[in-house]
Amino acid sequence: MMTKFKSGAAFLIPNFILILFLFCNLYSYGQINYEKADEVVSNLVTKNKFSGVVLIAESGKIKFEKAYGFRDYSNQTPLNTSTIFELASVSKQFTAMTIMMLHEKGLLNYDDLVEKYISIPYKGITIRQLLTHTSGLPDYQTIMDENWDKSKVAGNKDIIEYLNKYAPPKLFEPGAQYLYSNTGYVLLGSITEKVSGRDFIEFCKTEIFDKLKMKSTAIRTLEEKAAIKNFALGHVYVEDKKAYIRADSFPSSNYTIWLGNRKGPGRISSTAEDLLKWDQALYSNRLISQSTLAEAYKPMVLNNGTISNYGFGWELRPKENIVWHNGDNPGYKTIIIRFLKPKTTLLILCNNATDEFENLTAALKASIPF
Repeated sequence: MMTKFKSGAAFLIPNFILILFLFCNLYSYGQINYEKADEVVSNLVTKNKFSGVVLIAESGKIKFEKAYGFRDYSNQTPLNTSTIFELASVSKQFTAMTIMMLHEKGLLNYDDLVEKYISIPYKGITIRQLLTHTSGLPDYQTIMDENWDKSKVAGNKDIIEYLNKYAPPKLFEPGAQYLYSNTGYVLLGSITEKVSGRDFIEFCKTEIFDKLKMKSTAIRTLEEKAAIKNFALGHVYVEDKKAYIRADSFPSSNYTIWLGNRKGPGRISSTAEDLLKWDQALYSNRLISQSTLAEAYKPMVLNNGTISNYGFGWELRPKENIVWHNGDNPGYKTIIIRFLKPKTTLLILCNNATDEFENLTAALKASIPF
């Protein structure tokens, strides 16, 4: 277990009353009692309820960073603060960034129709609606699960081919409502490739990861991940065995193999400190201008005039000046929360898919003054 902190917080709470109790202990006069927070999370680790890395930074300066638990439960290999984790859907903010970069260069407009770039059987859907999960597209994974030859590895081209081949109906008319859509982000990844003329993985590496010196961040194959000694393996708790078992031991994770070439909705792996570099770059003009980025933080107005608080790859809490996103893959739970005023960042990367993750997140969020 490695620790680096001036101050920091991470804890787990079973219900609202305990969240309130810990909040009172961890937050006082605008400051967080990080030592107390560390004690609380350490107690959770002794109960076998959390494995991962927690980082809190203020104005880009790390106040708390600590690794708890194991990279591999089978041999009790400890995690450290430089361990690489699967980010799952936290990846979507990077996909959205590729679209914003192309928009800023004048290569596409958010209200362009998807069919201008990608042949799909669903007409009248805009890029903006893909970004904000208001497209009404059916779930691509269901289509592939029912029809794809799982001895092969599918990518975006295959997914789009099967969308055209089987063409299940839209779930609702574009812009009518919000419904989280991995399909939309597959199409966004393919639009980036079409417009830029470059592979999506190469584009992200060159235009984002390399520019920000995110040296531990990449879109990796399963083989590439397996070759990294300091990669956190995802685990799930098996009650019968009273133990954490690798998530890839179960059929429920098999889609990560036969959909292993998908680009856009997930697959980025990274470290907490690399994500902090990303977070800090978003306060600058290093990737796009602040005026372009501001569009990502605007709620979506639905067809009936109501508001959906999902922007371009970010969940929005406008009244709190918070943008955030979580991720959930077999064995992993992750989250980034950005408190825009003050500039405070909370990162939790977890590799034991703890059922207390949401309580942990709620308590950490409550402990940060904003």
